[in-house]
Amino acid sequence: MRPDYDTAVAEIISAGQFLAKQGWAPATAGNYSMRLKNGCIAMTVSGFEKGELTPDAVMTVDAEGKPLDNRRPSAEMLLHIGIYTVSPETNAILHTHSKGATVFTKRHKDLKAIRLADYELLKIYPHISTHDTSVDLPIFDNTQDMKALREEVDPVLANGIPAYLIRGHGLYGWGRTMAEARSVVEATEFMLACELELRSVA
Repeated sequence: MRPDYDTAVAEIISAGQFLAKQGWAPATAGNYSMRLKNGCIAMTVSGFEKGELTPDAVMTVDAEGKPLDNRRPSAEMLLHIGIYTVSPETNAILHTHSKGATVFTKRHKDLKAIRLADYELLKIYPHISTHDTSVDLPIFDNTQDMKALREEVDPVLANGIPAYLIRGHGLYGWGRTMAEARSVVEATEFMLACELELRSVA
């Protein structure tokens, strides 16, 4: 399922256009990547508007995150490397910055995870075939120290849920293909928006 470089670039550009239309990529925020056939990773270059990506806005790093040209990858490249390392079946990662995820995690500063229960869209996650279940979506405190954040995140990735939140920051979602990653992000953002509204009313 791993694409060649040109296919990955096209899928990353398309994902950026889709996510920007949802309002999940404000002011160049977010970063996207795909693991390539050769094991390297195609990743968005820092500082580009995600709804207006061009091939020049995508670069490659090796499996350890070392840039293979003179451009600068996203500051959160290490988090992508962590997901690819812990989850060998993952080939696409998307990081969004939605208002819903940001407000929810800032409002509920005591939560280390949000429980999503009884949603039909839970079936987008691997090995879930019914709405009659729940998952705990991890929430990590924001920091500019990506190495320290990765040390917190990596041990939790084995929980089987292909998503997590960074408080006041955004959502990471991933999948075996870019289509899967987009579905995970879209479904998770929807459920988070529902939780925000439900808890506001309550």
